[in-house]
Amino acid sequence: MKYVSVIAKPMAPKKTTKRLHKLVKKASQAKVVRRGVKEVVKAIRKGEKGFLILAGDISPVDVVSHLPIMCEDRQIPYYYVPSKCDLGAAACTKRPTSCVLITTPKDSFGEISLYNKLVKEANDSAFVKH
Repeated sequence: MKYVSVIAKPMAPKKTTKRLHKLVKKASQAKVVRRGVKEVVKAIRKGEKGFLILAGDISPVDVVSHLPIMCEDRQIPYYYVPSKCDLGAAACTKRPTSCVLITTPKDSFGEISLYNKLVKEANDSAFVKH
């Protein structure tokens, strides 16, 4: 939490962060994720829906500062997690990842209940003024 940016709100609580990492790992194995800023922006512009997870310790912050605005315009829920290294590890890559978009999974996705629960939680926290 030491290197987290000031604009990283809503920040996921510790317990939610663990659940987000679990969801990213399962979604990555099911191949329903988009990793990195370029890929995420391209997917959002094409109209893909889902759930965005951003790393809070990105420097410079300008790299991801436009993503929350894009998400709010398209009603895509998002959460910040403290570490880009942990997010990259959860996304099954060796490199740190600044953002991951979990596209809306099919009903056959094993963790659909966890996905729905986290989306609801992110929507509830997004409307709280920070």
